Amino acid sequence: MKVWRSRIGGSDTRTAPVPGSSFVGVDVGGTKILAVVTDGIVAEAQDRELRATPKDPNELAPAIVEVVETLLTRNDAIVGIGVGVPGLVDNAGVLHYGPNVAGVLGLDIAGRLTEVFSLPAVAENDGYLAALTEHRLGAARGHDHAIVVTQGTGIGGGLIVNGQVLRGANGFAGEPGHMLINRFGHRCACGRTGCWESVASGAGLANIAREYVAEGHGGKILDHAGGDPASIRGEHVSAALAENDPDATEVLQRFSWWIAQGIGSLIALLDPSIVVLGGGLSAISDGFIDTVSTQVTEAVVGGPYRPVVPIVPAEFGNDAGAVGAVLRARDFFING
Repeated sequence: MKVWRSRIGGSDTRTAPVPGSSFVGVDVGGTKILAVVTDGIVAEAQDRELRATPKDPNELAPAIVEVVETLLTRNDAIVGIGVGVPGLVDNAGVLHYGPNVAGVLGLDIAGRLTEVFSLPAVAENDGYLAALTEHRLGAARGHDHAIVVTQGTGIGGGLIVNGQVLRGANGFAGEPGHMLINRFGHRCACGRTGCWESVASGAGLANIAREYVAEGHGGKILDHAGGDPASIRGEHVSAALAENDPDATEVLQRFSWWIAQGIGSLIALLDPSIVVLGGGLSAISDGFIDTVSTQVTEAVVGGPYRPVVPIVPAEFGNDAGAVGAVLRARDFFING
């Protein structure tokens, strides 16, 4: 009978899974839950499941259990489970707080899954897992010092230092979205005012667009939102961009400037050799990352006098968190 290391230490098998074994990786986002099945060695998914993230915080844990159960019924070689969640997930797999999964507090995700399925389970911050994927298999491969930023509903991230994704003392490292960047700015989902996330995520793009419309511009963006400024979302800016709307282009320019300010601060702090931008927003328009790169050189201290840090798109896109959850599940199965 296989024994695995508990979430807080204990028995250690140091045995690899038998050939043909696979793992479930679940990525919980602000709007969707994506789960994939792979062997934890290559990224190509054998199976996947996608559904909406429930708005009721009491339904989040049952939703995660349900999506795992669905994949277990279709795949009989699964031996472990990994989950990524936006927020403060400690070293024991407990989600203490997540602004984009509002109301979910003190949820022992790893413990719940282990109890329900009698399989080793591990939970991590979603940005940590995206960074793990990009460092091991993707755009940050070969870089011992790198920053991975994921832009979705909010901002996630992972910091790679000396070849390892930084965990911090409690497992909470890697929350760049909540760096204070403008104390007089927009209200963030975390309840504070002026977080980087409030101007550099999907929600941030909407904030900037609403601000621009309030200045008397952005008619086409407003049309796409049904004429209601409060209803403006990032997808309305994208739709106007697709129509070559100059106001949407200006909104995007402001958005990229704020992204560059945050990245410039991270570069000044960590001195990486590469920055990886993930999430759907990195591909919002042709040349978007090039624009951000130019602005970062202007934003970072000593920009003209330091080596240029390449800013590149993530290779795994929206799958990065789920694939990283599989990688972590396999690691955990072997060594805890």
